Amino acid sequence: MSTTDIPMFAQVNKYFDKATPYLDLSPGLLSQIKACNTVIRISFPLRRDDGTIEVINGWRAQHSVHRLPTKGGIRFAPHVDEDEVSALAALMTYKCALVDVPFGGAKGAVRVDTSKYSVAELERITRRYTYELYAKNMIGPGVDVPAPDYGTGPREMAWIVDTYSVLAQGQIDALGCVTGKPVTQGGVRGRAESTGRGVFFALREACCYAEEMKPLGFTTGLDGKTVVVQGLGNVGYHAAKFIQEGGGTIVALAEREGAIFCGKGLDVDKVVAHRTETGSILGYPGARDIPTSAEALEIECDVLVPSALENVITGENVDRIKAKIVVEGANGPVTADASEKLLSRGVLIVPDIYTNAGGVTVSYFEWVKNLSHMRYGRMEKRFEERSNNQILQAVEGLTGKRFTPDARKSAAESAGEEELVNSGLEETMIAAYAELRTIQKDRGVDLRTAAFINAIGKVAMSYAMRGIFP
Repeated sequence: MSTTDIPMFAQVNKYFDKATPYLDLSPGLLSQIKACNTVIRISFPLRRDDGTIEVINGWRAQHSVHRLPTKGGIRFAPHVDEDEVSALAALMTYKCALVDVPFGGAKGAVRVDTSKYSVAELERITRRYTYELYAKNMIGPGVDVPAPDYGTGPREMAWIVDTYSVLAQGQIDALGCVTGKPVTQGGVRGRAESTGRGVFFALREACCYAEEMKPLGFTTGLDGKTVVVQGLGNVGYHAAKFIQEGGGTIVALAEREGAIFCGKGLDVDKVVAHRTETGSILGYPGARDIPTSAEALEIECDVLVPSALENVITGENVDRIKAKIVVEGANGPVTADASEKLLSRGVLIVPDIYTNAGGVTVSYFEWVKNLSHMRYGRMEKRFEERSNNQILQAVEGLTGKRFTPDARKSAAESAGEEELVNSGLEETMIAAYAELRTIQKDRGVDLRTAAFINAIGKVAMSYAMRGIFP
């Protein structure tokens, strides 16, 4: 078996094994951290709209319960399996530890092609899946908290919380059973954009150090860097949008129907509007069509952001990848063998367990909001604005100069929920990258290995604090 064919969970464990020699931990503890604690398989009948019965298969994996609740998205995809769910749950364990979010790692999936089911059928699937999780004690604000993933979104999360609330009668924290909900149903402002925004923050941090940029032939910052983004879903769209706003030039965008390229740069929102109108990104005015999404990965560019699915850069195509920086927007987009080849060529890989941690970070903020039953900024917003106005009045009295109404409004304004959430996400991504970079320099390793060293060490510390391992 070639390394390209290694199952996804085994590939995650290859990264784990590469990091463990740098940690002074017992083999028993490492084995416990590495293992997937619980995986359940669920099969249930679905009555289709035409009256026929179909059996639906799903899974939920809890990789680590060193902290509770466990946390991880639910994906609806036609080819998902137990190995993939276990691997994604493991990545969630390390991701949460890396950014100091107090959850264990979990993941869920239902094997369906959402394009082949009506909205009513998808609702029945989601609600029954939730019921099965509840019956097996695999969902709850203090037990296991799902979130959106590939093929799901706020709509499905709303169905989940509604179903859970009916089953868990009288539980006042029921809204905290799932995150990624609509704002009107307990969600938090900024959650929809959070994973893509986190990808942008990760790239921005990686590009701000001259020591790393100079060997690549780059100056610091995003200005002038050409970027290819694969995937125009929630993650890819927002990552591309924020990178563009931050100074990067988006030269290619790829989706399942193909890709488009324009050396002068693409306007992300206009491309999305074109796709909404025509059903495809192909044929966008001023851009060259590329037949397949995979070919877009091989375009010459400074930065490549694979933000669709796992295993898109493998031993088969790695030698044709021309980017000097790869930012993993998706989970596991680069296989283990391909990662080693890219590193040997001096490519800077910003790893998924850091790069796409924005979603779980803001999910944490949403969960805390649900448990506190208080919107961020509600208590202090008006008080701070009055205090700021008093300071401005004092400055005017001392200087004899008057602020314009617009300047006064801008200076006095206090942060609302979305501003606070985005600020918290930015701080999290900056602090996490600083930790990674310190470990990278101290140990002489790549960023992914540094990320695993950091994450495994933090999980081990949690076990030690509970007295489970010395």
